[in-house]
Amino acid sequence: MSNVFAERSLRIHKKLKGKIAVTPKAPLKTIMDLNLYYTPGVAAVSSYLGEHTEKAAEYTMKGNMVAVISDGSAVLGLGNIGPEGALPVMEGKAMLFKALAGVDAFPIVLATQQTEEIISTIKNIAPGFGAINLEDISAPRCFEIEARLKKELTIPVFHDDQHGTALVVLAGLLNALKVVRKKLVSAHIVISGAGAAGQAITELLLKAGAQHIIVLDSKGIISRDRKDLDHHKKNLLKVINKTHRRGSLSDALVKADVFIGVSKAGLLQVEDIKKMSAQPIIFALANPVPEIMPEIAKKAGAAVVATGRSDFPNQLNNSLGFPGIFRGALDNGVRHISEEMLIRAAYNLAALIAKPTAKKIIPTMFDKRIVAAVAKAMY
Repeated sequence: MSNVFAERSLRIHKKLKGKIAVTPKAPLKTIMDLNLYYTPGVAAVSSYLGEHTEKAAEYTMKGNMVAVISDGSAVLGLGNIGPEGALPVMEGKAMLFKALAGVDAFPIVLATQQTEEIISTIKNIAPGFGAINLEDISAPRCFEIEARLKKELTIPVFHDDQHGTALVVLAGLLNALKVVRKKLVSAHIVISGAGAAGQAITELLLKAGAQHIIVLDSKGIISRDRKDLDHHKKNLLKVINKTHRRGSLSDALVKADVFIGVSKAGLLQVEDIKKMSAQPIIFALANPVPEIMPEIAKKAGAAVVATGRSDFPNQLNNSLGFPGIFRGALDNGVRHISEEMLIRAAYNLAALIAKPTAKKIIPTMFDKRIVAAVAKAMY
């Protein structure tokens, strides 16, 4: 991270003492205001909702309120830094929800990393929210936590590190493939990183039509000869690596069309890119430092390069997805955010760039068309 960004960010956070605040929607200036919004008038609303719990979203903040929840176990590229370390990121997420989509969101950081305690806590606070955004929870616990909560709650539960990232990657890839005149169905794709984001990207690309995907974890290619795979990776292996490739990232990239990195800084080398097919696509999404810097990737022969950072062209960041996803889910009364919705949203997002180029495969997050384009896919 640039020292300039770090120093300025520390100063402004200390000055503001946080990035969000709770503000009333109506004035509280008279006794009548107090009578209506608090006691005695509020008793009528409470009595009504006690008998008609399904109406809570119509009479309270619930209809436009998202809980942004983390245990601090996988924060950005910083790792397990705990709930206090996660709080500024969750605040930032809540800020983006409001600024970009008009969705109220509240950051909640948990002082536990026990799966059952997290599930129980979220279930207990869920009545006050219209949706749950899970954030920065490490794999493989995040898979069970999300799956259980989806089954046990009646509001949308969405782990954005997985599915929001996957949506944006798919949108970017659709346009990048147009630039190099290749097709998703025939493209050979290598994904570095088999955590939450890597597995979700793989699953969504397959659902969207990709046929040739190799995935790597920290020990190399996920392959049939590996004896150290957990059940999530074993399940993934059933639908990837059809050519039974083995070895390292360098081995995986031979004749590959696409590299998607959700792993660690500096992992991808110039020599690796030169082994890829003509006009390779490089999505180096490790944050804050990518797997390879864009200018180096381009010199090595990359035709299209994207990162997760705003200071380079083609920022593939889940901020392009989650505001619209939750805006649409809340507005349309969606109970479960499906892969079909995410694929529709990816195509809608990609379509905002009428004529993709190597320097422009995705809109910037301040494009006012994005939220509506993504939201209308949530049905």
